[in-house]
Amino acid sequence: MEEVIAAHPDVAECAVIGVADELKGQLPMGFVVLKAGADRDPGEVERELTALVRERIGPVAAFRRAVVVSRLPKTRSGKILRATMRDIADGRPYTAPSTIEDPAALPEIETALKGS
Repeated sequence: MEEVIAAHPDVAECAVIGVADELKGQLPMGFVVLKAGADRDPGEVERELTALVRERIGPVAAFRRAVVVSRLPKTRSGKILRATMRDIADGRPYTAPSTIEDPAALPEIETALKGS
C-alpha cells in the first residue's frame, strides 16, 4: 500500500499502519507528508489516495483513511516509528523511544488524528 500511496504526485513520504477495528481486527491507515509546494486541500488528497489504493490493489485492501501530516516520526537512523504511531492511533499510552529524531513529531500525529 505504501508503494501505491508514494506513487501519488503530491506525496513526499508515507507510512501505513494497522489500527484496531472491532469487526476486522485491524484496518490500514495511511499517514502522508505532502511535497513542498503542493498547495492542495488535504481532504482532496486523502480522497484521491483512497481511490488510488482501491484502483490498484482493490477493495479487499479496505484502505479508507489517510491523514496528511507535516512530518513522520523517525529515529535518528531514519526508520519510521510505526509501532508508536499505532499506539497513538489506537489511543494506547506510548513512550517516545530514546532514538527518536524529533519528539515533537508525536504530538503532531495525535493532533492530526483528532482533526481527521
